[in-house]
Amino acid sequence: MEIIAFDSHKRYTQSLVEDARGRVIAEDRITHEQGAIWQYLKRFKPGCSVAVETIGNWYWIVEEIEQAGMKALLVHARKAKVMVGNVNKTDRLDVRGLNRLQRTGTLPTVWIPPGELRDKRDIARTRMFLVSQRTQLKNRIHATLDKYALEVKEVADIFGVRGRQLLEERCKSLPPHTRFTVEQQLTQVDGLEGAIDALEKRMSEVFAETEEVRLLRTIPGIGFLLAVVISLEVGDVSRFGRAEQLASYAGTTPRVHASGGKLRYGRLRTDVNHYLKWAYVEAANAICLNRSRWPKRHVCCLYERLRSKKGHAVAIGAVARHLAEATYWVLTKKEQYQDPQSSRRSSTEA
Repeated sequence: MEIIAFDSHKRYTQSLVEDARGRVIAEDRITHEQGAIWQYLKRFKPGCSVAVETIGNWYWIVEEIEQAGMKALLVHARKAKVMVGNVNKTDRLDVRGLNRLQRTGTLPTVWIPPGELRDKRDIARTRMFLVSQRTQLKNRIHATLDKYALEVKEVADIFGVRGRQLLEERCKSLPPHTRFTVEQQLTQVDGLEGAIDALEKRMSEVFAETEEVRLLRTIPGIGFLLAVVISLEVGDVSRFGRAEQLASYAGTTPRVHASGGKLRYGRLRTDVNHYLKWAYVEAANAICLNRSRWPKRHVCCLYERLRSKKGHAVAIGAVARHLAEATYWVLTKKEQYQDPQSSRRSSTEA
């Protein structure tokens, strides 16, 4: 049976079809348009494996591969590049390298979420993007007030109902052009608030209180919205063999440098699921802000202990890792979260 490799770009895909011995059957360049991938693959026997790297527009390419009756293999692009080891980089060299990895059984692949899940993920991911934009605008407005020593001490949140009234009064003291820019940013904040509210309403309609969401909400710091995000991004928890693997996928494990008998932990990894990492860091920050309400909870004690030794950022990372590992056990055992026993140390405490 043939093996096929795609090196896909925005407007075209370089394709290489080989037999099991590596002899070239076809080598083509497919111009992107709806149905082009499906039409091309119809020339070959159904059931062939097709390797395609994780690029921004892989959704429709994978869908057409599956519609053609082929087995789509979504490739971890960074790992594949290292394993292929080409000095030069061209489209033709890339597809040859992917097929070589397929023949040797060493192709680094990642999980392909079902189409319905990919569609639902977009709601939560868009909300996260808009929340990030809103935060940037609010920070910029705070920075502008600081430039001119204008403080609003009467309220904790200057973007609440009372805070907005006070903010508008303070803005009258700003220079005319600066005041105009702040007013425009406030208009953008209001627009984002409406869009975020609409997305959250959609989430409450689309995502029911499933068993997974209910279990995730028993973990400290995780409410309905974060539980939905985590459930969507984790997908099938059985694809992770250990809790540490899920924590690594979520970007909550540090880089490790061990050489010459010396061990050093670096920053958190970056080649991870950033949406999942955001969710766990958000939950960890919520725990930090509310730790006075749960002084004896494990996550609060973990944060306090590490903050005193290594600072806030490291403590937040450790709490986020604990939450990621807790997610694995909660979803695997289908049991509610329970604080670890004092006699058993979590991996985040080591």
